[in-house]
Parts: sequence; structure tokens; C-alpha cells
Amino acid sequence: MAIASIEKMITQLARLPGVGRKTAQRYAFFLLGVPEEQALELADAIIGARKSVHPCPVCGTYTDLEKCEICADPKRTDAVICVVGDPRDVMAMEKTREFTGRYHVLNGSLSPMNGIGPADLKINELMQRCEGGTVKEVILATNPDVEGEATAAYIAKLLKAKGVTATRIAHGVPIGGNLEYTDEVTLAKALEGRRVL
Repeated sequence: MAIASIEKMITQLARLPGVGRKTAQRYAFFLLGVPEEQALELADAIIGARKSVHPCPVCGTYTDLEKCEICADPKRTDAVICVVGDPRDVMAMEKTREFTGRYHVLNGSLSPMNGIGPADLKINELMQRCEGGTVKEVILATNPDVEGEATAAYIAKLLKAKGVTATRIAHGVPIGGNLEYTDEVTLAKALEGRRVL
């Protein structure tokens, strides 16, 4: 016997990354078993975040402020920008407590097979940020997979034409891995061992 409202809940939960149907079913029954106020708090948190969180107009990471805290921090240097593929990668890099510059989120990687070209990413915005001579180095911290490497190489070529040094994080991060799942020590070592492209 299928109950339509539970089935709908399971279907929606199964759409989350890494959540299969059985896990979604466990989550659904767990949520049905908690006190109503706890379930409503979760729903309110999701709705509140969806309404208030937006990309930072400068770097593209998520914020609920006019500008993210990193872009608004006067103590951070404008001379170095760390380029990442996704807002989650900013959080991963910040855990290292090693980087004191600014960020730029591309919102993906070049992937011709999937129809993602330079115009689909925030590459033009990065190039605009590099105008004027303030930016001296751009650290390319895209994922160390085929798409991330291609994206880094493409951006490095554009930066070279502007006279900006492009560096690549070292391969302490496993090939084929994602920054958000990499531990802080590995990311810190990857930052230390970055190289010029």
C-alpha cells in the first residue's frame, strides 16, 4: 500500500546527491517520526536559506549579505585570487586557514562533451577582475580531473596574455577527486606546492 504524500516525500529526498531510494525512505520515515516542531524547523531552514542566500556579486560564493564576508574583509589581499569551480570549494579552501586572498567561483568546469564552454562559466568576470594591475597571481584550484585541468589550462592562457601569473594547486589533491571531500592538511599542502602554468 503506497501513501501518496509519503511517496512524494521519498521521491523528493531521493533527488538529493548521494541519496538512493532506500536512504530516502529511511529519511522520510525518520522525519515522520520526529516531533512536528523539529520537522518544521528543518522546513523553515530550507525555505529561509532559499529566500536569503544568493551568489556574492563580486566572487560568486554563497552569502546572505550584500557582499560575502571574504570580499568585504579589508584584511584580505586583492593581489591574489583563488579560482574554484563551485561555492562548496570556497568552504573547503577556507578550512585550511592558509589562504588570505580573494576567491572567484566559476560555477563549473569546461566540458565540451556536456556542452559547457567558456561563455557558460564566469571566466569573463574573472578577466574583468584582473584588469587594472591589482591582481598579481591567480591560483587555479579547479578539481584535478580532466575538465578541471582543461579549465585551468584555458584560464592560464588568458591570464598570461594579461601579464598575470597563473599558478595551479599541487596534486596533493587526488586525481578525479573533489575539493569539498579533501581534508584540510591535503589542501594546505596543495596550496603550498602550487606551480606556475
